[in-house]
Amino acid sequence: MRLLLVEDNLSLADSLTRALNQCGFAVDCMHNGADADQVLRTEDYALVILDLGLPKLDGLEVLRRLRQRRNKVPVLILTAHGSIDERVKGLDLGADDYLTKPCDLTELEARARALIRRSHGFDSAELTFGPLSYDSVSRVFSLPAGPLSLTPREHAVLEVLLMRGGKAVSKDALSEKIFGLDESSSPDAIEIYVHRLRKKLDGSGVAIVTLRGLGYLLETRDAAA
Repeated sequence: MRLLLVEDNLSLADSLTRALNQCGFAVDCMHNGADADQVLRTEDYALVILDLGLPKLDGLEVLRRLRQRRNKVPVLILTAHGSIDERVKGLDLGADDYLTKPCDLTELEARARALIRRSHGFDSAELTFGPLSYDSVSRVFSLPAGPLSLTPREHAVLEVLLMRGGKAVSKDALSEKIFGLDESSSPDAIEIYVHRLRKKLDGSGVAIVTLRGLGYLLETRDAAA
């Protein structure tokens, strides 16, 4: 899953990016509100982690403009401003959650995953699609025969498809959701990951189907077929 981190403290931004990368997230980072506002007009993210005290454009204004465009991406405010007034302003403008600095990285990861799950209609940490299950805490995909062994990219593709709950996702959209802005990638690389996933899911009762002109989706089927 691809996140946007907006943080003007460069050392903190770097440490948070590395920590979130280790948790399996692709992270784009902006260091001022104006750049964040601009990228949010064109890029698609699973979550925005937003500082409030930003140069050029403060975080509350970034949030206000985001919601004015009717963008429903979950927003987690992460800031040193921990007053009740600041929290109320952020929540009134459409923030989904709030953490004050310094925060525990384990809690940040847990809240990020919970917001992403809820934005896709999942209330539990255990996600299922037919015989396929996903523990979003341990980040393990399993079939009745046991856990699936996946590379990070295979994991990212399958996670996006699972979150979409059987709805088609285009190749370009998959590429945008798993690669950061700074990564050199081609949407055609998605075909490689899908091909590998199909082999690993073969005969399991769940498959990745190609819909011409629409993209890929997860589909349940008879495991004996």
